[in-house]
Amino acid sequence: MPHPTSLPETGFVRLASVLALIPIGRATWWAGVRSGRFPQPVKLGPNITAWRVEDIRALIKEGVQ
Repeated sequence: MPHPTSLPETGFVRLASVLALIPIGRATWWAGVRSGRFPQPVKLGPNITAWRVEDIRALIKEGVQ
């Protein structure tokens, strides 16, 4: 089970940090984002995509499958 305590309290996390907590591949993650299974990202800049910490914590709490 992932440890959400390794996430900051608030803010954003990049994909590498998300995948360190949720052991799936990048392609599987992006397929889940497209299908709505995983949270939608936020564009912080032209080359910066991140996810809200709150969304990732909720996903882990639900029990990612």
